[in-house]
Amino acid sequence: MSCFQLQRLGVIMEPESGNPLEVEGTLNPAVVRGPDGELYLFPRLVAKGNYSRIGIARVKFNQAGDPCGVERLGIALEPETDYELLPDGRGGCEDPRITFVERFQRYVMTYAAYTPIGPRIALAESEDLFHWKRLGLATFEPYGGIDFVHVDNKDASLFPVAIPNHAGKMQLAILHRPLFPGTLPEETVRQAESRVVDLDHESIWISYCPTTLEGIEPDHLGLFNSHHRLATPVSPWERLKIGGGTPPILTGHGWLIVYHGVSVLAESDNDGRHLCYSAGVMVLSKQHPRVLRYRSPEPVLTPESPEELQGTVANVVFPTGIDRRDDLGRPDRFDVYYGMADSRIGVARLDMPDVLPPGEAADPPEAKV
Repeated sequence: MSCFQLQRLGVIMEPESGNPLEVEGTLNPAVVRGPDGELYLFPRLVAKGNYSRIGIARVKFNQAGDPCGVERLGIALEPETDYELLPDGRGGCEDPRITFVERFQRYVMTYAAYTPIGPRIALAESEDLFHWKRLGLATFEPYGGIDFVHVDNKDASLFPVAIPNHAGKMQLAILHRPLFPGTLPEETVRQAESRVVDLDHESIWISYCPTTLEGIEPDHLGLFNSHHRLATPVSPWERLKIGGGTPPILTGHGWLIVYHGVSVLAESDNDGRHLCYSAGVMVLSKQHPRVLRYRSPEPVLTPESPEELQGTVANVVFPTGIDRRDDLGRPDRFDVYYGMADSRIGVARLDMPDVLPPGEAADPPEAKV
């Protein structure tokens, strides 16, 4: 078992009765502390036909300091641009992550834009969390024959400070997981149990960009032109797919990431209808985030409650937001916000251990699961 364990605190948000913007679910939120110190939640709100907007709400806390509900404040982003809308009127702004990027002194949102050619990473920035300016789609340079451009991509998040790339240059960095053809869990589930993982096409990557926000226009965003493969599926609970989760947040042990992995349930008939989305932990080196210091061999959160087992997509816990509880004087405590079966939003508490356990680090040279 992992030394990292999450304590469920309960459902924080579910579809509001009679609200057409939420009729198909509230899920996969970003969370971030505002300039006023309040915690704001940015849920994906799903209307009829899987039409998604990004809402904004204020998190409410009980006397013990635990999150216990939300106050809805409106819409942060809704589909407007050609890269968020389809010709038939469908569209989506989905699954946001928000980071306060120190060198810019602004909040930067990464989200999945539902483009006519599939999901792509889009960015927006804000000074106050209530007014957002789109920065367009993230662009990527090919690397070693790997085409990052013409593939689906989502679940991305930014580091809050510049980090060194492979050459030691301090740059803006993004975590992302390109969805290359054949790497969807519905596809990998059909392969043999002992399949060899495609390291280049089934991994979480760190990509780097030397740009600043100064002078950037929505149709001209800097190119991510340096890439490093961070992690690939290793353990049985992530055998079918590994993907992004919460934005990296600094702890005493290094950069903490709560990510997701996909496996198949024992009773599955191998058609992809019985997939299980769980959450695990990575800790990256503070000085060199390309280096994995720890990776949980077992999930820290797996579907168990009725809200996680039943919903729009069954058997899903999907971490997307994290809040360090500095407000309680507990910098070693984190609240993790996650999607529950693509229908609701839950929150769980993670207390960092005093010491990282040894021997549970990165990928073997030839990843096999």
